[in-house]
Amino acid sequence: MKIAVLPGDGIGPEIVAQAVKVLEVLRAEGAKIEMETAPIGGAGYDAAGDPLPDATLKLSREADAVLLGAVGGPQYDALDRPLRPERGLLRIRKELNLFANLRPALLYPELASASSLKPDVVSNLDLMIVRELTGDVYFGQPRGIEVRNGERVGFNTMLYAESEVRRVAHVAFGIAMKRGKKLCSVDKANVLECSELWKEVMIEVSKDYPEVELSHMYVDNAAMQLIRAPKQFDTMVTGNIFGDILSDAASMLSGSIGMLPSASLDENNKGMFEPIHGSAPDITGKNMANPLATILSVAMMYRYTFADLATADRIENAVKNVISQGLRTSDIWTDGTQKVSCSEMGDAVVKAL
Repeated sequence: MKIAVLPGDGIGPEIVAQAVKVLEVLRAEGAKIEMETAPIGGAGYDAAGDPLPDATLKLSREADAVLLGAVGGPQYDALDRPLRPERGLLRIRKELNLFANLRPALLYPELASASSLKPDVVSNLDLMIVRELTGDVYFGQPRGIEVRNGERVGFNTMLYAESEVRRVAHVAFGIAMKRGKKLCSVDKANVLECSELWKEVMIEVSKDYPEVELSHMYVDNAAMQLIRAPKQFDTMVTGNIFGDILSDAASMLSGSIGMLPSASLDENNKGMFEPIHGSAPDITGKNMANPLATILSVAMMYRYTFADLATADRIENAVKNVISQGLRTSDIWTDGTQKVSCSEMGDAVVKAL
């Protein structure tokens, strides 16, 4: 298994180093794992003048899976837009055709007090958000900033082709079949034609999955309901921009955005695996970051790309083990638990393995 390791910027190298420790344990036990590191984001710009250098893209195409840290930093904010770190992230998703983004929100019982909501609201939370990742307003054309009638105007295009909606719908229904057989499709069909098409296609695809209960919810209501009663949801599916916002909101239900992994998959389940949080420049280099989301992303790599469910379960159980021991990085620390550094948390997971 060849894995392209793209640490990126900020805390990216720190958290990826802990995930690599896990992969090295598996390799020492006999797993045939080959890892090669390459720059992306700001690191890509620093190395090659491009947030997605040609060599990084080539490696990622050749690899069986990609492990990504995070991209971005304030030192890159003044760059021309095509050279900013985030453009490298958008481009690699598009170039690898990673159209289905899976973002679980799972609350470990021991972290209920770390959530900003009351424990009874979030206890036993286990939901999956399926986000379409290569279309919508982030990629639609035309886009830009120009002068009209003597003033600057910014514009973007929300755009979905029927085929784009249909393929992510099949992914979402397939996941719902393996979970609670409930799928909530989130849109804004009351005011957006793009969402109107989305809803129509979801209903059409639902006929192939009669066992799954399909419901629909406007995105503003969905945002409210995630906070009011999150356990009403099992699997959610939505477009790129709505999914970006809702999945980050859902992350706080689990106690910290540092706990949540993600998988971005193509039609063959080749994927890029990354924590959903950003590069956190305020704590970069302080050995404070929570590496558990990145380690859990490795578990998702084994579950979805390598189809090795036993190893995926083993990694997830190791994380559960360290949480049950009371070990906490600063983002999830509460009185009565033991605060540990990023590297100490990585070492603890390795020991639990």
